[in-house]
Amino acid sequence: MALKGKNDSLFSEVEKAQLQSNAPLAARMRPRNLDEFAGQKEFIGQGKLLRRMLYAGSLSSLIFFGPPGTGKTSLATIIAGLVNARFHYLSAPAASVADIRSVIGKAKDTILTGGPRTVLFIDEIHRFNRAQQDVLLDDVETGIIILIGATTENPYFAINSPLISRSTVFEFKAIEKNDIVELLKRAIKDSKRGFGSLDVRAAEDALEYIAIMSDGDARKALTALEVGIMSQKNTGAQTIKFDIEVAKESIQQKAIVFDPTGDTHYDLASALQKSMRGSDPDATVYWLARLIAGGQDPRFIARRIAVCAAEDVGNADPIATVLAAAAVQISEFVGFPEAQLPLAQAAIYIACAPKSNASAKAIWSAMSDVKSKRTVPVPKHLKDSHYAGAKKQGYGTEYKYPHDWPEGYAPQEYLPEKGVKYFTPTGRGREKNMKEYLQKLENLLKQGKSVQ
Repeated sequence: MALKGKNDSLFSEVEKAQLQSNAPLAARMRPRNLDEFAGQKEFIGQGKLLRRMLYAGSLSSLIFFGPPGTGKTSLATIIAGLVNARFHYLSAPAASVADIRSVIGKAKDTILTGGPRTVLFIDEIHRFNRAQQDVLLDDVETGIIILIGATTENPYFAINSPLISRSTVFEFKAIEKNDIVELLKRAIKDSKRGFGSLDVRAAEDALEYIAIMSDGDARKALTALEVGIMSQKNTGAQTIKFDIEVAKESIQQKAIVFDPTGDTHYDLASALQKSMRGSDPDATVYWLARLIAGGQDPRFIARRIAVCAAEDVGNADPIATVLAAAAVQISEFVGFPEAQLPLAQAAIYIACAPKSNASAKAIWSAMSDVKSKRTVPVPKHLKDSHYAGAKKQGYGTEYKYPHDWPEGYAPQEYLPEKGVKYFTPTGRGREKNMKEYLQKLENLLKQGKSVQ
């Protein structure tokens, strides 16, 4: 099943069996049906959307997106078998428009001669340019081919909207630890495709270690298992012990899935900022660690922290902005790994600080009025009067200097539009003091006590 459809006409059954036996464990253990498929229960489980589509015979073109090793190619081959379709594989980086047209032409000829439909699986479909994607549109819409596109990128950014609208999109998630462990146990027991013919003693903690370090990538987990078992088999060992030490020697250090130009980059940054805003210091420092471990530029992280300090803490605790500014300067000066310290200090402080976006809302509202409403002229008494001729124009002559008044507050018009209010302080943190002060001035004005 693993090789079905890629080049069926080129290999005899004997040749296919020989190729299968020499394939890596991850290829040999590809699921042969939905029951063997690990993970993605959200859409392939009993009663879920994709399974219902398959059983109803109403399969449209599909877009699979998610991290590597989560079963996109395997599920595509299973689907081709379930709908009795021919399966044709194309790798987008290596394919041309001529290759696409050739597959579509053969698919049409097959249908016209009474043959089955064709599932065209395009790996890394996000690597197709606009012209290549457009070639698919008409034949996807008419059903000449069932397109299954696989991508590690968010398709709503990476794939043309017309092609997205003709397809059903499914997001693949990293495979859960327990599912990976079960897959490893199945490979150990399977005598035809796995290591069932060998005396393998696998420790539970070793399998769990592999499952954790593979980070939801089934291919990586199976490869690690194969390395650990085959390295002992080749020494002539009769009993193969796959314990925690062997597991650690069989898999590389966990790779952090991160693309500084992709949507994961923005997802992690969004999670960091929302965790700071949500006053969760533990989540804040975790997402910060993810960004740092993924190789993110410290300046990008520092900018996010600084924006959050001003937008979400604001005057409820002005020290947050001071710390954020210091983090920007220090992180740029020292670089990683030391930069993680001021970044963590500032981010955690912001997470634990009282929150107010009153200042942010004030400037957003004022900017909206400036851009969309009639421009308000500066009142004469507020205009600059430090030049010859200003007084002749009446500029600044009626200005009241607040420090000459008992409370340091002079009642006068600062904004011609009456009743406009942009800044409404909260009762949180230091904004409580601002709120009380502004209320005091309002009371003084009402009582007439601010008059000289």
